[in-house]
This record gives sequence, structure tokens and C-alpha cells, in this order.
Amino acid sequence: MSPPPSERSPLLPNGSEQLLEPPRTFKQKATAFFKAEGEPSWAASFISHHIHWDAALRFSFSFIAIIPLAKLLGDATDQMSSKLGQTLAGLLNASFGNAVEIIVGIAALLQGELRIVQTSMLGSILSNILLVLGCTFLAAGCKFSESNFQVTAAQASSSLMTLAGITLVIPAAYHSTKSTSSTSDSETQIGILIISRGTAILLLGVYLKSHAHLFEAPEGEEEENKMSVVAASSALLLTTVVTSFCADYLVASIEETAERYHIPKPFIGLILLPIVANAAEHVTSIWMALKGQMELSIGICVGSSIQIATFVVPLMVIVGWISGHELTLYFENYETIILFVSVFLVNTLIQDGKSNYMEGLMLVTLYIVIALSFWVS
Repeated sequence: MSPPPSERSPLLPNGSEQLLEPPRTFKQKATAFFKAEGEPSWAASFISHHIHWDAALRFSFSFIAIIPLAKLLGDATDQMSSKLGQTLAGLLNASFGNAVEIIVGIAALLQGELRIVQTSMLGSILSNILLVLGCTFLAAGCKFSESNFQVTAAQASSSLMTLAGITLVIPAAYHSTKSTSSTSDSETQIGILIISRGTAILLLGVYLKSHAHLFEAPEGEEEENKMSVVAASSALLLTTVVTSFCADYLVASIEETAERYHIPKPFIGLILLPIVANAAEHVTSIWMALKGQMELSIGICVGSSIQIATFVVPLMVIVGWISGHELTLYFENYETIILFVSVFLVNTLIQDGKSNYMEGLMLVTLYIVIALSFWVS
């Protein structure tokens, strides 16, 4: 029992006792989110869609709601991966590591928004290798004059990224060649479809063969398992379902938002949607860089880009093939050049195994220039 109050007893409890709360578990975070306690509420996305609020409000609520959902998906995936073997954990991370990109991509694909699918995939790649990697180098450069990392692993990842970039150049080169000849547009489209679908199958094979080596978790402190397999899989399933609804509402509001507020659709797909999908890992990458763990930061940035380029994009092509939507790997010449130049710059900067704030500034500057060009497009 607590002692009886006296004249020296404080009228109010000590403020520090209230502020020092124990860290919340994943279950508590998920419960708080679904109850809309202190988080951007996913319920606002549902309500605004069904009451037919203004397109900008529907877009904004869905946009904001997906950010914490992406974090919950990542946490649930980590909890599941820690219980599984290396192969199953790798496949799970491949499937759900970029779950938001896949969900948003499929939602846009089924609604016939093929350009949104392409630009969001391209935007996710560019945001990881330019914006996030640039911010990582900048953050590390503010604390350390120069940071070092393993050259071999970085070059292996960048080589696979270069391969993915080349596979996107080939359909554009094929289209340019056929457009100057007497070949009809229908024959050219059939040829691009065959190239894209064949390339998608090959890229998936390359990714599934190499994911165990490229994305093997670094040695260090193992995170404590806070959920059982059943609880983690249930949380993963529930979060995926809610995310799919929010993504569907988000995509449904893009067309009206773009027309009413004069926002270019390529800008929405290339800049805004990747921010939603990658917000959690952006913060993680920068935080790891401030701790001096550059290998882990580069693995997050480049590894996520490789997952999108060699797994998510081919998967979208195959899903479109199955659902009757002719999604191809043919991007506009301008977009293809931007991707290839970005990959070339990243390869140039990481080949020496060192980074500083100037290299980060170069990457962020290029990303801003690209964003500006798509705004005026």
C-alpha cells in the first residue's frame, strides 16, 4: 500500500513517471492503428470514398492511411520471416517486402491505369536509388567525413540493377526501330508484348535464383520474436486486405484529382505514390546511415530497387497477361533514358566503396531535376 498523503506529498504525480512509458509491442501498435488511436485513420479513407467527398480529400486520406499500413506490413513480414527458414523467408520478403507497390500496382492495373502502373514502378526505383540513397549519403556525411562499405556486394547489386535497366531499354529500342519502318502499329505492339512477357519470365527466374545471396540478412543482434506464426500471419493478412482497399480508393481518385487540380498524372505516379510505399524503409535507411551501418543502408536502397525492377515489374506484366491487360516493359524514350542515366550515376558513385555528403547531394539534385521535368510534362 502507498503511504498516506502528507503535507509534503505532491499534488500531482511526477511528470517523468507519465512520460516513461514502456515501448509498445507490434500487437499493441496494430491494435492502436486499427482503432485509429494517434495514427492517420484508415477509416477516413473508407468514409471519404463511400460518401463521395472531394477527390483531393479522398486522395489525401488514402495517401496518408497507407503510410502506417506499409510500416505494419513490414513489421508483420519481419515477424513471420524470423520464424521461417532462409528460403521461405526470402520468398516472403520478396512477396511482402514491396507489398504496397504490388497492391497499388494491381489496383491500378485492374482499373486500366497502365501509365500509373508504369510510372509508379519507375518512381519507386528512382526514389530508392536517387532520393533515399542520396539522403543516406547526406545523413552519413553530416556525421562522418567519409563512409566506407563493401565494394563487392554493392557492385553485385548495381550490376543486377544495370541488367534490369537494359531490359527496359530493349523494348524502347525495338519500338523506335519499328516506328521508322513500314511495320503496322498492331504488329509492333504484338512484338513488344512478346518481348515484355518473355523478359518478365526470365527476370523472375534471375531474381528468385539470386535473392538468397543478395538479400541475406547481415549478422548482428537478432530481433526478439514478439508474435507467433499464427498471430503474425493473421496480422499480415488483415493489413494486406485493408491496404488493398485503401490502394483501390487511392487509384480511383487519381484521375479526378489530376484533372481538377491540374497535377500531371506522371508526377503522381513517379513522385507521390513511391513516397507512400517506401516511407518506412526511407527512414530506416537514413537511421542506419547515421549509425555508420552503410552496408545495411545501401542494401535497403539498392536491394529494394532490385526487388521492384526484377520482381514487382515482371509480376505486374504477368498479372496483366492473365487479366487481359496489355502491360508491357515499353516505357517512353524519355523515361528509359532517365532510368539508364540514374543507374549509371549510382554505379559510378558506389564503385570506389566510399561515400560523402557531396555524392548524396548529387543524387538528390538529380532526383529533384527529374521530378521537375515530370511536373511540366
